[in-house]
Amino acid sequence: MSGDNTRYRYLITLKLYRDADFTCGERQGCIDRFENPVTANVFTSNGSKVLSSVYLYISETRPLIDTLKNPCLAPQAQHLEVAFYTAVIELAPVPGGYYVASQRCCRGENLNNIYDSEHEGSTYYTTIPGTESRPNNNSAYFNKDTSIIICSAMPFTLDYAAYDEDGDSLTYNLCSALTDGSSTNENTSTTPPPYNSTVRYIPPYSGSNPMGGSPGISISAQGLITCTPNKPGKYVITVCVNEYDPFTKKFLGTHSKDILLTVFNCQTRITATFPSVLNNCTDDPALHVPISNSSVAGYSSTYYWTFGDGTDTLTDNKTMFYHQYPDTGVYKVKMVVNPGLACTDSAVGTVNNYPGLKAGFTSTGICRGDLIQFNDTSSYQYGNITSHVWDFGTTDSVVTPGIQRSLQHTFTKGDVYTISLTLLTDKQCEKTVTKNIRIYEVNPFAGHDTILARGQPLVMQGSGGDFYSWIPSDGLTNPNIANPVLNYNRDIAFKLRVSNQQGCFGYATVSVKYYTGPEMYVPNAFTPNGDGQNDHFRFIPVGITAYKFFRIYNRWGVEIYASTDFRTGWDGTFRGAPAPVDTYIWILQGTDFTGKEIMRKGTVTLIR
Repeated sequence: MSGDNTRYRYLITLKLYRDADFTCGERQGCIDRFENPVTANVFTSNGSKVLSSVYLYISETRPLIDTLKNPCLAPQAQHLEVAFYTAVIELAPVPGGYYVASQRCCRGENLNNIYDSEHEGSTYYTTIPGTESRPNNNSAYFNKDTSIIICSAMPFTLDYAAYDEDGDSLTYNLCSALTDGSSTNENTSTTPPPYNSTVRYIPPYSGSNPMGGSPGISISAQGLITCTPNKPGKYVITVCVNEYDPFTKKFLGTHSKDILLTVFNCQTRITATFPSVLNNCTDDPALHVPISNSSVAGYSSTYYWTFGDGTDTLTDNKTMFYHQYPDTGVYKVKMVVNPGLACTDSAVGTVNNYPGLKAGFTSTGICRGDLIQFNDTSSYQYGNITSHVWDFGTTDSVVTPGIQRSLQHTFTKGDVYTISLTLLTDKQCEKTVTKNIRIYEVNPFAGHDTILARGQPLVMQGSGGDFYSWIPSDGLTNPNIANPVLNYNRDIAFKLRVSNQQGCFGYATVSVKYYTGPEMYVPNAFTPNGDGQNDHFRFIPVGITAYKFFRIYNRWGVEIYASTDFRTGWDGTFRGAPAPVDTYIWILQGTDFTGKEIMRKGTVTLIR
């Protein structure tokens, strides 16, 4: 159009880059992703905003991948991704022109040359010349998107020349990266021009010296970046391209681009490594041997193997492989990394190829206290088993010779035991097989020996298993349960057989005596001299079901002993010392099985 209604249509393109292998940062969260859309704002040269916010949408993404394929350097990989954001705007030409700017947070974690990089914002802008210049000018732009592996202490070159559709003259310089101009850097900013707020560089770094090096980083008049970096890390590098009219020499504008260069430590010591001894002890008697390669080498290193059987191979693959040997035997193996290069190394090893060793055992028996039979079922096709090491999951382990194929062991308690059998052979092979076995137990108990009054019933106290059998069955309501009732009048001894569902069993005994009663029988003397006979003064209850008290006093009325435990009784001491020989008074009260209260008093003589 013409006159005051002249307007130009501009295609705005924003390129953003990200680490394609990055997921979530430790502090900044998952911000290293492509937002869609992003916003841009248009300002006049005096800082007045025109138009509403411009939304730029992703039109294309491209992967940028590079791998260091050097046989003498450590493998390194760089995986970036670039997104192209575009929008179309219309603007009328004005004096001074326009600024189109996109500002965002944040740059990324742990950048070596910028303070607090995970909270540092970015400003990307371009200029549109005013009516005093060329408002229909096309900006220069960087049309080379590459990812390169950069190694510390090694020179690199990077072609960073820009392209200009108008054929304008271009000059280059390293410049400072721009922050987004906000105080918090947490939200998208709309800071107007001029754009001169730079990121905070960590000394000695700066916009003109963003990554150090010897020689340091520089850019030529043709846009070629060169450097020999001296410190691994991630660095933000900003390149400015200045555009001039080739005829009038008038300055048209500056366009900048931030690039993130990662410097790797690529140095490595090439080291050939594989197991120095390979014992082929597999169950399978096949003669192919697995050989692993754990060498430290470059991405494109090669490996030359000789297998000791007259065969060899050259490979660039580090994964484990199988070599087929013609026969059993001992073979010397050698591997050379990078044969014929200066960065070479070699290693040797021995293959003992005697497979076919199968380990196994069975067991018979599951009960505590029984002899459990263990039977070795192992076999060895290409060798002989020289000894067995049995570990029974306790403190016990037993070594038996190879010809002994079985042994017995007794477990003292029921539990789950981890049993292992280790085989030792005459061919350097050793193999262990492990099983868990459960040992079951019963804990038979028939109750305490008891004294009853004639006519007094007794509930028997069997426990410790699942099944019960009382022998004899005289006087019992049911001899095949744990707690039958005994109604009897003569002294009798019972043997109780206790078993469980697994078939384990054991025995316990109990005696029942009958006296005339209900009554409490108390002796009139005792001799606490430690000879094991009559050392305690105690009463014998007959038909007594509850005891209220049993007390002993000396002749001055001092309480010497008090208890209701008739099984223990008084041991003849007072306050930890032997009581003197004397006559003592006792008093006893309880309730018999008919509910009647009984009280008895008397004296007892302590004799030493």
